[in-house]
Amino acid sequence: MWRKTLLIFLLSLVVLDVSVQARGNKTRKEKQRKTNITETLRPRSFFGEKIPIATLMPVNWTNKDNSSSFSTSFPPELALKVNGTADYFRGALSTRVIPAIYMVAVVIGIPSNAMILGVIITKAKAFSSAILYFSLALSDLLFLLTLVLKAHYHFNGNHWVFGEAACKAVTACFYGNVYCSIHTLMCISVKRYLAIVHPFTYRSLPKHSCTAWSSLIVWVMFFVAMVPTLLIRQTYRLSLGITTCSDVLPLSEGPYSFLPYYKLTLICVGFFVPFVVTVFSYVSIIRELNKSHSDWMYYIKMSTLVFIIFTICFTPSNVIHFIHYVKLYTSGEEHFFIYYNVTMCLCGLHSCLDPFLFSLMSRSMGSKLYFMTFKGKTFSIST
Repeated sequence: MWRKTLLIFLLSLVVLDVSVQARGNKTRKEKQRKTNITETLRPRSFFGEKIPIATLMPVNWTNKDNSSSFSTSFPPELALKVNGTADYFRGALSTRVIPAIYMVAVVIGIPSNAMILGVIITKAKAFSSAILYFSLALSDLLFLLTLVLKAHYHFNGNHWVFGEAACKAVTACFYGNVYCSIHTLMCISVKRYLAIVHPFTYRSLPKHSCTAWSSLIVWVMFFVAMVPTLLIRQTYRLSLGITTCSDVLPLSEGPYSFLPYYKLTLICVGFFVPFVVTVFSYVSIIRELNKSHSDWMYYIKMSTLVFIIFTICFTPSNVIHFIHYVKLYTSGEEHFFIYYNVTMCLCGLHSCLDPFLFSLMSRSMGSKLYFMTFKGKTFSIST
């Protein structure tokens, strides 16, 4: 009897041991499966290193009590796309040659334009053209004042220290006054075209009102055209340790995606349209004066000189600027912007040449052209 009881007990232990082992194996398998799942779902990321605050500080900046507030107002950092751009920012062309030409234009242009403004004010009532020349001299003077800050920017290693608001104002004034000067010269050419080629129409026009309104429209038009420049950020920090002003922009970002279209439209309206009008006007003027029996050779030479200076000073920069944005939009090439900055020096030289052009052209201001009417009478108009 006891043997049967012992056998039953031993069989029970064996069954219990087998069940415990099976349960243990199942538990270990579940744990291993959970571990494998956990390993599979573990997030993976790249290891990054934060840029130290010191690397975002200006080159000559020292740590002072206001360091905590400085980091919040400092411009964001951008990486250059092409290595050649860094060579340009470090090179003598952008840090010595270009600002030196700007300063020559400033030294000559500011005193001469200021003097011309004083002279024109006294003649504004006598000659309607004086209003256009006043607008041209004022535009050149404002342009030259922006060149002072631009020259400081380049001499300082292309490092802007005057803040975001000043950069926006200088950029808008820089481009706005270039196109304002171009359109004012176009208005002068149209006025002379009407006076010589269509004298009957010109004689019936209210000349002072027309010149005043045309000058006002030009100023308002380019003030409005510069508003987009004031709405986007212009200053960005580079890894070179400099803060650029309007030279390096993140064109791939949303707020800047419109910039190529805006610039191309501005170049077409601001330069190519007035260029075609000016070419047509001066060619028609020269052809008409060549038909005249009077000696208008001096007037022809002056018109030719104005047209040549207009073409040399404004055409290279605007054509290269147009090509730059086409290349930037189509193939991402940006090296044409270096050529554009070089040719912009010619615009600066134009601003210091305008006063001397005015002194030469003033000899023909108020000069008379005589025309024969259908009744055999003559009348004269002032050009």
